[in-house]
Amino acid sequence: MISAIIPVRNEEATIARAVESLAAQPDIAEIIVVNDRSSDGSAAILRDLAARFPQLKAVEGAELPPGWTGKNYAVTAGAAIARGDWLLLTDADTLHLPGSVGRALANAVRHDADLVSYSPHQEMHTFWEKALVPFVYWRLSQRYPFERVNDSGSPDAAANGQYILMRREAYESIGGHAAIAGEVLEDVALARRAKEAGRRIFFGPGEGIVQTRMYASFGAMWEGWTKNLCPLFGGSLSEMLLEIDTATPWLGVMFTGLLALEWAMRGQIDWLMAILAAIFWVRPCVWYEAWLRRNRYPAGFIRYYLAGAGLYTAALLASWWKNAHGSVAWKGREYARRG
Repeated sequence: MISAIIPVRNEEATIARAVESLAAQPDIAEIIVVNDRSSDGSAAILRDLAARFPQLKAVEGAELPPGWTGKNYAVTAGAAIARGDWLLLTDADTLHLPGSVGRALANAVRHDADLVSYSPHQEMHTFWEKALVPFVYWRLSQRYPFERVNDSGSPDAAANGQYILMRREAYESIGGHAAIAGEVLEDVALARRAKEAGRRIFFGPGEGIVQTRMYASFGAMWEGWTKNLCPLFGGSLSEMLLEIDTATPWLGVMFTGLLALEWAMRGQIDWLMAILAAIFWVRPCVWYEAWLRRNRYPAGFIRYYLAGAGLYTAALLASWWKNAHGSVAWKGREYARRG
């Protein structure tokens, strides 16, 4: 038996699609939606959905206690009343494709995994989404490659909180979300606890399983990634700078700037410098385009490469500043930095 759990906070634009796609999964016996003090029309939509789908249980979340993030507290409340042997922890902005839960269970059996997670297929509509979202996932694929996460001999652990299918016994044995109550990056924290406890993880691409449009506006996208990027890539300024050095064509920018300066001052070009500039531009572009093709993004997204690199650099630095010197904001709440 599988219990799906969805925490909801002001998700009136997406929650109906998520519930409907879960209700169409024959493997899911119950859908528990925890309404985390929404101030929009989410509660009314959930009442309408509950009248249509008898497997839906919509419950109101309690006041958030100190030391907890909203999502962790809502998921914990849902898990407390869930009856399933497996818990599907997912988000309100997801669309679950036909037969996807059966495929996830099959992967759990095939890989003897207690935790199955997928990186959802991304729906992108705006320039900003097309520039930054694939770039971020390119970098995450280098930081958390599936083969290392799935290797029980490797310490690397990761999961995507938009889709985590976990054996209930394993979830409870590591303390569930109560054990990571204050973690903003709760999905990776949960995966790390599972792997440290000797539980096997299967993490893979979500093509054909689940898809999402993570952020419908630039403001929401900026808030989301500046919340997550710093802890995803280590947390320290030195690690952020190393990631910028690795991920961005800063040498190409530098040599191009020197070429422009030389042309402005002398009216001629140093061809050796021009060759170096071309090398430092072409090489990362080739790597990025190859990754786009391999991961089924349109190859034409290469035209967003420079904008993506610039946004990514700014988001990394902003994320480090928020996490190191203040707080991060999410869903109308402020969470103080940890440590």
